[in-house]
Amino acid sequence: MTNKRFSVGWLFELMHDTLQLELVGSDAGMTREITSNEVASPGLVLAGYTDRFVAQRMQVLGETEISYLYSLTLDRRREILTRYFSFPLPCLFVTKAQELPEGLEEIAGSAGVPILRSALKTNEFYRRMKPAIEDEFAPSVTLHGSLADVYGVGLFFVGQSGIGKSECVLDLVERGHRLVADDLVIATKRGNDIIIGRGHELQRHHMEIRGVGVIDIQSIFGIRSVRQQKRLEVIVQLLEWDKSAEIDRTGLDGQTAMILDVAIPKVVIPLNPGKNITVVAEVVAMNHLMRYSGVDPAEAFNERLIQRMRAAAEVRQYLREDDE
Repeated sequence: MTNKRFSVGWLFELMHDTLQLELVGSDAGMTREITSNEVASPGLVLAGYTDRFVAQRMQVLGETEISYLYSLTLDRRREILTRYFSFPLPCLFVTKAQELPEGLEEIAGSAGVPILRSALKTNEFYRRMKPAIEDEFAPSVTLHGSLADVYGVGLFFVGQSGIGKSECVLDLVERGHRLVADDLVIATKRGNDIIIGRGHELQRHHMEIRGVGVIDIQSIFGIRSVRQQKRLEVIVQLLEWDKSAEIDRTGLDGQTAMILDVAIPKVVIPLNPGKNITVVAEVVAMNHLMRYSGVDPAEAFNERLIQRMRAAAEVRQYLREDDE
């Protein structure tokens, strides 16, 4: 899993248009590292209370904070700002295109903290900033496998090299489903329980087929055959057939696998000659949709079987007690 760190300069380039940013003063601090995706206003720090101040957060001065600084005498303002910028702040945003109080730019420059001014109102600034930065800081990991969108379900095919993951996905694409990524899948965690998969920028929508070489799925099958990213919802593990292996045959013993601390449903499919793995994959996707809608075929069948056995037992008990 990646431990992400970014520079202020990277953030400025990424969010320049979205946040309507401009750099105020020197660019000397643009190489400072951003290690947290949290954005906050200094609050009581400007009043002198610093005990619980988290300096690693990106700082925002809105209209309230700027007005407060303007209300102070120049000496008092410089004293507060000197203490404020003594902390290792990554950067400072000023919203609503406000003019900076005297001393702010000078003291920030001396501390090497870049000031980025936004034309947006503070609420709109936060609304645009948080989703984008949280997405960039989201935990991610690179996985080996193939990801496809089958009936709207993200199936992630895994298995040993050469077992046929790419060929299976290629067949699914030919049947009208969509490729997300082949061979390398970048999985990113969104929120608490969502894993989003996408391909690497260089190999996206290309696929290696042994004996054929690298092919471009979008060029061959059209734009409808690919998509940029998809939620990873079911792991399909392909195994070579082994008659001694224990494979779930009822679907009652649901398996899961952990990706970035998220439990993902897992289906193990043994491969043997003649098995139509593409149709099986489609059934896996449709079965997942049924379970998602509250219908579990395996549980329903098991319940009917139990009821039938219970009814048969009651009949046998009745006949045993019939002494006539």
